This record gives sequence, C-alpha cells and structure tokens, in this order.
Amino acid sequence: MLFSFSKPMRSRTVIIAVSLFFILFTNGAFFRHVTQVYPIHSGNFLFVISLGIVLLCVTVIVLTLLSSRYTTKPVLITMLIVTSMVAYFMDLYDVVIDSHMIQNLLETNIKESADLLSFKQLLYFVFLGLIPSIIIYRLQIVPMRLKESVIDKVKVIAIALATALIIVFAFSKYYTSFFREHKPLRYYANPVYYLYSIGHYVQETFSHPYSGLAVIGADAKILPSEQPRKLVVMVVGEAVRWDHFGLNGYERDTTPQLRKEDVINFTQFTSCGTETAVSVPCMFSSFGREGYEKEKAQHTENVLDVLKRAGVNVLWRENNSDSKGVATRVAFEDYQKPSTNTMCDEECRDEGMIVGLQEYIEAHPKGDILIVLHQMGNHGPAYYKRYTKGYEKYTPVCKTNQLEQCSKEEITNAYDNSIMYTDAFLTKVIAFLKNNDEKFATGMFYVSDHGESLGENGLYLHGFPYNIAPEAQKHVPAVMWFGKQFKIDKARMATSAKEPQSQDSLFHTLLGYMEVNTSIYQPKLDLLHVGR
Repeated sequence: MLFSFSKPMRSRTVIIAVSLFFILFTNGAFFRHVTQVYPIHSGNFLFVISLGIVLLCVTVIVLTLLSSRYTTKPVLITMLIVTSMVAYFMDLYDVVIDSHMIQNLLETNIKESADLLSFKQLLYFVFLGLIPSIIIYRLQIVPMRLKESVIDKVKVIAIALATALIIVFAFSKYYTSFFREHKPLRYYANPVYYLYSIGHYVQETFSHPYSGLAVIGADAKILPSEQPRKLVVMVVGEAVRWDHFGLNGYERDTTPQLRKEDVINFTQFTSCGTETAVSVPCMFSSFGREGYEKEKAQHTENVLDVLKRAGVNVLWRENNSDSKGVATRVAFEDYQKPSTNTMCDEECRDEGMIVGLQEYIEAHPKGDILIVLHQMGNHGPAYYKRYTKGYEKYTPVCKTNQLEQCSKEEITNAYDNSIMYTDAFLTKVIAFLKNNDEKFATGMFYVSDHGESLGENGLYLHGFPYNIAPEAQKHVPAVMWFGKQFKIDKARMATSAKEPQSQDSLFHTLLGYMEVNTSIYQPKLDLLHVGR
C-alpha cells in the first residue's frame, strides 16, 4: 500500500487498494482450503486466480457501499483492524466467523480473551491492521459532491459486478461445483463472510417477533413420593470430546477415578451446538436443537424456571464465562474470582465450586435441591492451565496458547491431563453427594457442552458451523451417578445409555429427576425413563 500522503486520492482508488490488500494478505485460509479442493497442480491455476479476482470485486462492492465522504476512513480502518484479527484466527485455528461465533466473541469475558493472546497475534495486528490503518489515516481523500459521489459509486459497483459475472460465466464449469458442492469454502472469504455474519447476527438479534418472557410449565408441581428429598448436581462440562474420555474406550485411561464409581456412561451423546453460547442455553431450553433460536430461548423460560416454580431450590455456580442467560432468574454465584472461590492459583479451579455447598444445603431445610456447576473444564487453547500440576500425567505438554507451535502429541497430552482433572472433580462431586446419601435421594448428571478439535484436518478448538462440524466437536461425554436412595432401574438405563441420545433430553430429564408433573414434560425424552 504505497501512497503519496501529500497528493489527494479518490475514494475508489483507496477502496480498491485496501480490497487488494485484503485478498493478498488476509485470505491465506481461504486459498489454502480452495487449493485442497482444487489443487493447482491439477490444472486449476486459472480458476484459483479467477476466485481471487471475484473475491476482490465482491470486496470492492461491499466497501464501496459502506463508504461515504465522512465514513470512508473510519470504515476502512475498522475493517483493517478486525480483518487482521479474523485472518489470525482463521490462519492458525481454522475457525469460521459465522453468526454463532460473533455471538461467542461478544459474550467472551476478559479472562477467556487473555488465553487467546499471543505474540503472533500481535504481529498480525501490527502488520495487517495497525500499519495499514495509519497509512489510511494519513491519506488525503478527494472530497466529492453528493451527486458526483453517487455516480462514482455506481460506476465502481457496475464495473466490479460486470467483471465478477464475466469471470463466473467464463469458468462456469468450476463455479457450478464451487457454489453447489463446496459451500464451506465461502466461509473463509475474508472480510466478506464475517461481514455477512455480522449482518445475520444483527438481524437475528433485532428483527424478531419475541418480547417479554413466555411462561412455560405454569402447571408444574412435584408429586408426592416415597423417596426422600432430592439432591441433584448437574455438572456442565466444557469442550470435552467423547473419544478422549476414558470410559468410552480411549487408549488412555483419562477417567481412572470415575471408573471406580457405579456410573452410567452414555456412549452416543451429541451436543446441541459446537459452542458454549449455543449449547448451554439450548440444552436447558424446551426447544431441542432443531427448534432452538437464540432470541426465542432468551424470551422463554427454561427448565430451571419450571423447577423453581415447582418448589425446587435451584443454585447455579459459575466458573466458566457465564450462564448464557440460563440462570438469570435463579440463585447465581460467580466462582471465577478468589473472593468467592477459595481454590485459586494461576486461575480459579472447578473444585472450588464444591466448597460451601454443604452450608447451602443446610440453609434450605425444605424442598428438593438442584445445583448446577458450570466448569472451566477443557477450555482451550491454553489447556495446560486447566489442571494443577498433580494431574500432569502425560508429558511433554503444550505450554502456550499458540497451538501451531506445538506438536500434536503435546497438544493432546495437555488436553488429556485436563480431562483427568475433570475426572477428579466429578469424583469429588460424587463424594459430596455420598456424604448426603442418608438424608437425600442423590444424583449427578454430567455432560460436556460441546467437543473440541485438536488439529485433525487443520481444525482447532470449536465453534465450526454445526452442519459441517467434525464429529469431535459434536460427540460429547455424558455420565450419571445415583445414590442408594434414588429409585432407578440402573440395568435398563445402562442398556439405553448405549443408544443415540442428545442434549435435547436434558430439559425433560431434569424434570424427571425431581418428579415434576407438568403438561410440557415428555417422558420419551427423559433419560431416566427411556426404554420403559
């Protein structure tokens, strides 16, 4: 981007230059994926070049539409900064910035963001964002009257559109398969796709018919039972994939302590989403994955509201980012800080959420009790921070958040050590419940919110669009434990636990745990009753 700062330039010239900069320097992930599908050595060179030109034309059109006499510089500078960061995450982690990822980014707290910071990210920011932004800021742009500006924009858009259409028709054989068979490739077009995702997110957030809070389960009540009061702990895990959970036949025994307990292990359990911002509110809602919409869920009561209405004492303890709106209307305690979590070193540990639970129980002498513990779990990419030194069984480990600097073995070792810490945490939850087994019918239900990619096919972390996400991000571990006074057919449950199940069942399973009678309860989705 070589410009003369003293000579005024037309807005269109700057927009074309910035668009070309984006194509050449921030679309590494896009062209990497394109060339995997259309290898250059197989005679696809001209098609790949044509894709770059078409993407350039589309980018020029978008930036032209967003720019005006007073917004050109602010828009371009903002785009340069954001696009540099998008390029970093796509190049290194192969993530896709769709509307769900936009929601994740907006809901991510400072602690989670800090785990993603790296020196390489700083380099991307400086060379692809900051320096070009300074150049744009110092440029003089020729002022144009409104009529002249509109005519100029129409010309630019017309030429860009005509160029793109001519190229598409010239390579129609390629573009037919590109648009019909290889839709995921478009997800990596930077900045076009993330701009589309922002628009989609805004539309979802503000253009919806929902208002107020829809009440569900208004008739909810707990039926008389021969069983004593219920004490159930629901543990929401973070980023644990099914095939690295020892109970599921993994070559490493990452769950040695759970293996000693009488647990029911669900082997074919799938998540509602591939990111916390979707999976957590979805699993506690009554809609299921197919019917879930963010705004609809936010304006509708969830299972915790129904349980509270029925008389259950509900407590949510948080050691992740937040409850994603699920615990808005129930007792909520933040355990991400030393002032509440007594077990903090370089970060606050999940097991600190167990401390003080006995006092909570004793302070609620009437009614059943449901306690939800939201783990930090295996939150990446800094897996090495997610466990204490005593659980570092597998070495060497990746001790950086820049996963590309580590070997597959080092990443896997750190990740598996984190699962061993969760194994110990869940066992301590069970021990807590055992201590209350004489007075309560106790139970624990653990399920991870989503899975995680560890570098397979170049994918890391999670949050890939669900319809094309790998199994590693959707297939999750789920475990139940019951105390001696909880009346349940464990043999039947053990059989049904081998069948396909999903987080769609959580809403009705929690109602089943507490024996809540309500018209919205569906026994066929209650994991405690499936197979009867």
